[in-house]
Amino acid sequence: MADRDVFTRCFRADPPNGSEMTFTNLFMWRHRYRPFWCERGGCLLIVCRPPGLPPFAMPPSGKGDKRAALQALCEELSRSTTDVRIRRVDERFVAEHVDPDRFEAVHDRDNSDYVYRAADLIRLSGRKYHRKKNHLNRFRRQFEFEYRPLDLELVECFLDMQDSWCRMRECAEDPDLQSEDHAVREALIQFEQLGLRGGAIQIDGKLEAFSLGEPLNPDTAVVHVEKANPDIPGLYTAINQQFCENAFSVVDYVNREQDLGDPGLRKAKESYHPHHMVKKYTLIPL
Repeated sequence: MADRDVFTRCFRADPPNGSEMTFTNLFMWRHRYRPFWCERGGCLLIVCRPPGLPPFAMPPSGKGDKRAALQALCEELSRSTTDVRIRRVDERFVAEHVDPDRFEAVHDRDNSDYVYRAADLIRLSGRKYHRKKNHLNRFRRQFEFEYRPLDLELVECFLDMQDSWCRMRECAEDPDLQSEDHAVREALIQFEQLGLRGGAIQIDGKLEAFSLGEPLNPDTAVVHVEKANPDIPGLYTAINQQFCENAFSVVDYVNREQDLGDPGLRKAKESYHPHHMVKKYTLIPL
């Protein structure tokens, strides 16, 4: 947590497009990806060393010479692997800073981010959102609910709900879900220090859905976590709409991260009709 100011300063000077490039994301997933970092030549360099997998680098960030930073990252990676890769590189970075004679850029569809107009997620207006609006209206008619912004009092309720969600999904049997559970808990426990915004929906006094996010760049917010009771029809639609309306109504866009190649998650994210994708690439030295 003591490193947060360094990352905040760097990302403020060089606003990111990709959802991974926030201190919150790196912090909450640090036990899975084990990021190591340094500042060099005006750039922030990050190498991840996930247990049991080859190390990889994140795209350099900052005002320095990014082509020189890419070379430094390749040299660092080559000390521990022959499979040198720089991952999660957004298309703007590729266009502005990558020499096609030095790197092959391979499209990473599974890690590309879905970005929506905030107004679309809040209003759900027009024919393409007709089904979503019906889900929301049916939920409103069927349930008396209260939306509450995240505060310290609610954190314990969030943690209790995360416990319930994990029991439903049998997290203990799935290492990926175990990692996600740990990451969500980190974000909840440290939400004030991380500067996160959160919101919850309560039904009959019980927390049934919550979401966590933060500003990503001057015109975009990012939603890192969204959980809801799957047995309550329309609840996912409701927490999406309510959180955007209450936390991010003043931004132009909301980045709802990637689908990781999961067919169900891809279908759900596409059903909200993204305004655009932040295309990501893996850089492979030639």
